[in-house]
Amino acid sequence: MSDAIEMQALRSTPFFSGLSDDDLAAILRVGRPVAFDAETTIVAEGDPGDAMYIVVDGTAEVDVGGRYHKLTGGSFFGEMALIGSTKRMASVKAATPVNALRIGADEFRTFVLEHPQVALSMMQALVERLREVEQRIDAWMAN
Repeated sequence: MSDAIEMQALRSTPFFSGLSDDDLAAILRVGRPVAFDAETTIVAEGDPGDAMYIVVDGTAEVDVGGRYHKLTGGSFFGEMALIGSTKRMASVKAATPVNALRIGADEFRTFVLEHPQVALSMMQALVERLREVEQRIDAWMAN
């Protein structure tokens, strides 16, 4: 993967979309590229939450209690691991070959202390993610 492709994936990620190119480049230095073959489990429910992932290309599938949704380029998962060291609440499997950027929790916490704008951007994205989950739950409960 090239830095330009990874930079574009970060830019299209709601977590980081409002950040400067300098902040995005710094995040790239904290993260590392990883690749997964189709049908490979990327993270499993119950695993320790030690990193978040940003899908650069390919398609992954999230299984949250038997409810599935797709993740494509710019999608992210495992973001809660960057804030609180808890067990994974969902499993994510590569549906096609997936290239991703893995950002470790320990490295990211150190990074955020030096880049407070990133923390603000993350909080805004988390609020949006929680609203989406709440809407899904409301729709599910209405049926």
